[in-house]
Amino acid sequence: MSIFNTLIPSFNRVNVRRHQPEAPADRGPVVRPAYEVKETAEAYGLTVHLPGVTKDGLELTAEDGLFTVRGTRAWKQPEGWTALYRESADAGFELALTHDNAIDVDKIHAELKDGVLRVSLPKTEAVKPRKIAVA
Repeated sequence: MSIFNTLIPSFNRVNVRRHQPEAPADRGPVVRPAYEVKETAEAYGLTVHLPGVTKDGLELTAEDGLFTVRGTRAWKQPEGWTALYRESADAGFELALTHDNAIDVDKIHAELKDGVLRVSLPKTEAVKPRKIAVA
């Protein structure tokens, strides 16, 4: 079942396509991670909270007006330890952001540090604000 929700209902803004994708049998449950989107005149900033995720467990794609963050989180238990209680589980995750081609995909920059993914999504020149000189 898909649920579509507009994050910022405005022209040339980033919108969020929220859904619960079907979980592949080998990945376990699929969840939507906590995130936030910010905006400046030059770029959108995406922050995604991914505790326990490594770079190897992360995939970012940008195509056809869709920017997707997906991957897996696998908790590793130290050898010799037995979990008595655990609220976090191995899981796949996915977050899909739709946009109206206002992002320069060749200049996207992403960094994962301390379980937080920060992505800079620069705007194309066509959608950046301009000052118009009056003659």
